[in-house]
Amino acid sequence: MQPGETATCSRCGTILWRYSSVSLSGWLALTLAALIVFVVANAYPVISMSVQGMTRDASLLDAVSMTWQQGYNATAIMTGLAGFALPLLQLCVLSWVLWPLSQGREPLGFRPAMRILGMLRPWCMVPVFLLGVLVSVVKLAGMAAVGPAPGLYAFGALTVLLTILDRLSPHAVWRFAEQSGAVPVHVPSLEQGQVLAGCHVCGQVQALSSHDHDGPAHHCVRCSAVVHYRKPNSLARTWALLLAAAVLYVPANMLPIMNISSIFLGDSGHTILGGVVELWHTGSWDIALIVFVASIVVPLTKILALVVLAGAVQWGSQFNLRPRTRLYEMIEFIGQWSMLDVFVVILLSALAHFQGIMEISAGPAAGAFGLVVILTMLAAMSFDPRSAWDQESRGSRRSRPADGNIRAATGQNTA
Repeated sequence: MQPGETATCSRCGTILWRYSSVSLSGWLALTLAALIVFVVANAYPVISMSVQGMTRDASLLDAVSMTWQQGYNATAIMTGLAGFALPLLQLCVLSWVLWPLSQGREPLGFRPAMRILGMLRPWCMVPVFLLGVLVSVVKLAGMAAVGPAPGLYAFGALTVLLTILDRLSPHAVWRFAEQSGAVPVHVPSLEQGQVLAGCHVCGQVQALSSHDHDGPAHHCVRCSAVVHYRKPNSLARTWALLLAAAVLYVPANMLPIMNISSIFLGDSGHTILGGVVELWHTGSWDIALIVFVASIVVPLTKILALVVLAGAVQWGSQFNLRPRTRLYEMIEFIGQWSMLDVFVVILLSALAHFQGIMEISAGPAAGAFGLVVILTMLAAMSFDPRSAWDQESRGSRRSRPADGNIRAATGQNTA
């Protein structure tokens, strides 16, 4: 492949590989720039608020700290990890491995570092936090004077850089390591009674025995991660996580996600849907639509779509395999955006904290809603879309005619 080209699967249409035109030194420069911007974004407040001559500034860490002090520890931990700790760790891991690779050396601890990077990528939610800041500004505009602070612009730049760096998957880093000569290239040889499988961490294709898929664990010949031909107990874990998410979805929408105490408006509790209605009545229909889609439509869509996908595999359906694959890719893409309302709540808690005038605190629904987001993301990760295509392959093998065309058909199916 040439730089800029994309390879897709001829059967399901999934993108297999994007050949980036950015060099290894270019990725290192982007990573170091993102680290610098990350420090600036968290060192300065992102938004300021003024009420009767009193002004408060809030950064992400201020919001997390205030939520912890208010007693909502689970919410503080979730937002602190997703918005600060995990993105910082991701950038540190990338810097750790890209610097030696740019000099043609294998980084110390390269294999565990790549496994850590693969686990971190879905949980870094800086873009969601940035959108949460914008929603917070609109929500507070009718109560007080609010305005952007220097950290907001830094978070905007950080979001762009992290979106670019998201294309630098562990598979791509391993490819750079091979091209630089830091690690050897392994070419698998397929023998009788074996099948080819790809490592989910580094992408290395290797031969596994076709008779012991559920037997002893196989370890990747390149990164030592456990390799499965298919995700073990995929359906059982997906159903269990979906059931837990569906149970928590009820209190997440029925209980207040935010409590407001004000000398002007009195004491009130706001649910997610109530916040959407309030934004609509104040004339911010565009922000209301964004919050409605991110906090109501997206989590419900994820749960229902995963139920459809898991049910289709459970019942052996072989229809609409390509659309089902696209549906699964959409679920993976929208997974983290449901955390929007949780970030909005912690920001409002840090900003609107004026003793005797106005206080906003997180409600019990914030933790429940955050857990719904996490459980639906884990359910999507547990589901194996290849299982539906396995059923199609087994069905096509059973329906083949017993004539001279069997060999050609088998060869085509294997390819």
